[in-house]
This record gives sequence, C-alpha cells and structure tokens, in this order.
Amino acid sequence: MTLRLAPRHWAAAPGRHCGSARSFAASSRRREILSFEALPERVVPHYEPTPTSSLLSLHWPQPPRNILLMPKLHAPQVVVSAVEFAKHIHSNYPDLNIIFEPHISEMVHEKLPFPIYSAPSGEQGTQYRNKVDLVTTMGGDGTILRAASLFSMEAIVPPILSFSMGTLGFLGEWKFDEHKRAWREVYMSGSGVPVEDLGAPHTQVSNGRGDARAEDRELQAGWDSVRGNGKSMGVGRTSKILLRNRLRVGIYDSHGNNINERLIPTSTAEPELQIPPSGEELAEASLASPTAPRAENTPHLHAINEVSIDRGVHPHLAIIDIYVNNHFLTEAVADGILISTPTGSTAYSLSAGGSIIHPLVKSLLITPISPRSLSFRPLVLPLNTKVVLKLSKRNRGRELPVSIDGKRRVGVSIGMEVRVEGEKLQKTEHGWRGGVPCVIRASTRGGEAGGIAEDDDSWVGGLNSLLKFNYPFGEPGDIH
Repeated sequence: MTLRLAPRHWAAAPGRHCGSARSFAASSRRREILSFEALPERVVPHYEPTPTSSLLSLHWPQPPRNILLMPKLHAPQVVVSAVEFAKHIHSNYPDLNIIFEPHISEMVHEKLPFPIYSAPSGEQGTQYRNKVDLVTTMGGDGTILRAASLFSMEAIVPPILSFSMGTLGFLGEWKFDEHKRAWREVYMSGSGVPVEDLGAPHTQVSNGRGDARAEDRELQAGWDSVRGNGKSMGVGRTSKILLRNRLRVGIYDSHGNNINERLIPTSTAEPELQIPPSGEELAEASLASPTAPRAENTPHLHAINEVSIDRGVHPHLAIIDIYVNNHFLTEAVADGILISTPTGSTAYSLSAGGSIIHPLVKSLLITPISPRSLSFRPLVLPLNTKVVLKLSKRNRGRELPVSIDGKRRVGVSIGMEVRVEGEKLQKTEHGWRGGVPCVIRASTRGGEAGGIAEDDDSWVGGLNSLLKFNYPFGEPGDIH
C-alpha cells in the first residue's frame, strides 16, 4: 500500500510544538501524518565499555527525539499494542516524535490523538539514516531483521529496543507488559539524572546537588519534560548494548564492478518493491558498457543473519567454488552455501546443521546446505576472513539466486562473484561504526557471579526455553 498524500493525512507543517498549533482544530491536527523532513536531525548515542561486562553501556548526549516504531506485519493484535505504546510515549515523553513506516502509518494514524511522522514510500532509506534516533520493534526475529535491513547500507545503525511478540522471538529481549520499564531505562540511559529528580529543582537542592555545574544543569534540563515515570533508575544506571556483528557483502559482475546499487531497492518490507534484475540482465548491461569505471565507492550491503546461494528452482545440485583469503578452499556440490554471523548461527544455518556461536564471538560461519559429500562440515572462521563464492562453469549456464538476510534476492550467473567479509567495528570520535546495537535486558542477578559477568542471561535462557537445547525426550512437561 502506498502512502496517500491527501491533504487530510499529510502535512508539511512544522512539528507539533510550534506556536501556531492552537490555530488548528484538534480534530484536524490530531490525525495528521506529518512530513518526515520536519523532524530534527538524528541524535547519535555513545557506547562505552563497562568494567564488569563484555557488553557496552548506552549514553545519550541529549534526549532522543525521533523514535521509529515497527510492529510485526500482518498482525492486527500487535498493531493494537503499538498504538497503546505510542500513546504511552506521547503522554509521558511529550518531546518525542513517533515515526511509522508508510503502510503502518496509514493503519494507525486515525487511532492516535496526536500527529505522527512518516516518509513517502521509496524514500525511507535516505530519510531514516538522518532522522531516526532509536528503533523499537514489536514482533519476532523477522521484525528485528526488517529494522536492521532499513540501515543495511549504513555504517552507524540506531539502537534497537525489541519486544518479543512474534512466533519465536529468540532475539527479542522484553515482554510487552514490561514496555514502560524498558522504555524508561533506554530513554534515560547515561543521562546521569534520576527519573524522580526530573522537573523538580528543589529535589536536586535537597539532595545536595544544587551547586551542580552549569553544563550539568543544562544536561539535566534536556530531560525535564519527562513525567510520570515512577521510581528512579539511579544516576549511574545505563542500558546494556550488544553490538551484533554484520557481514559486509558485495556482488560483482564479470568485469569486477560492484553492482549493489543497481540490485538493492531503497526501501524494504514494502509490497511494491522493485524486483532486482537477474544476473543475465546485469551481465548484458555490463557488456553494453564494458569500459565503465569500477564502482569503488558503491556502498556495501550488510547482513545481520546470513548470505545464502542455492540451487533455486533447478533440480540439480549447485556447484560453487569457495575461496578463503584468496586461497581456493573447495568446490562445493550442494543445495547451497550459507555464510552466517554468530547472530545468524541460530537461524537458517542451525537448520542446515551449523554450529551455534555466541554473539560476542567475532567470527563468521560457512555452512553447506545438504552437501553431496558427508565430509563437508561447517567451518568457523575469524571475522576478518574474506570469503568469495564463484559459480563454477560446471553449472552449465544456470543462474543461481543469492539472498541477503532473506530480504533481498538476485540471480547471479557464471563470471559473477559474491564477496563476503565481517564488518569492522571501529570506535571513532563520533561513536562506534559498524554492527547493530541491540538493547539487552539487564541481568536479574546484577553485577558478577563468582567473577563471571552476567552477560548471558537472555542468550542461555533462549537456548533452553525457545530452542529447547539438548531437551530430553519423553520427560514430564515436554511441550507438545
């Protein structure tokens, strides 16, 4: 469904806090979908190491303002919860701007007594990277993948707060009935201001903090519009962040040109997405202009789960040459090949017999899909390994489909290459570059237990409760 630009729904007026807002009737203002361009620029948070954890801590330099809310698609009950969440945010955090995807905004804007924001269909990719401070997903692992795919060509991804409301939800950290607490912790993370002190200067004086430095008072003032948030988080309390590694993917034609820009639509999860051209059509385009300059500056795609190449609709096994750091590894004869991240090790790769890898282990995984040889086992390689997949000439001219996170597919033919390596995580003066920062639920035990940081509560719990790791057969309580 495309975004209808009817005047009743779309307004290019300034944000809802402008002084002229009172000149509009409440009934006309409250149900508008406002222009994305009216939003302030993005606030990029900082992530700092913590002494007792392998995770990072989230620090906002100023309060986040633009929140992208992404409910699960085709799930009416989840959309109802998204409306409830949006109302809570608007009531208790009045300076926040709530953003929905175009097709979702058309569904919910009549149910919300305040304006929301959205970008026209086809322009989300260029708009989100400059405007979105924080992403909140409400669904399963597929919804998190959908959120990550919106920033798959960006080096800096906004933090993702996920509520598990889908089928499995192995990556989801929070239940929706905890949404008030979860949101408060993320919003206030690293502010240095207890929630109970906000908007009450006399409380600061009574606590002996009345002589705070001018910059401290200015920082605290940024959060003074928050109200009704319950008890204090504590001055030093921060949300924990897991930077999930991604794969850096480039698809190259027979002339060595990176063709990602021609393959990738600027928007995802939309029914009207442009279908990428086939490998043969791309090869013909390259032949028409063989002297075209190499696209060295073409941005790479990033995958949070996996890259796959498979035999598609063909009845015969695919034949794929695999190179590791420019060395020939093997000729794979199989239904396909997967290259996965640690996050993706519990997805398609797990079904294909791959190993489970902890998300903090910097690595990538090569997993064959139904290989002809029984000795072809999964390989775990360092994250900086460069892997190249080439179609063997023995494929007899067949075109094979390549899928990136299951969100984008394209056919590749003989002479084309799929180049994959782990994305580098770099700390710069502007914060961390690389990875997908996911808000991790704080340990219920807190601190360290026997000298071991409590980083793994949700991951170990997910293995046991969701994936039924080493679950005994025939035991009482077995889930049917």
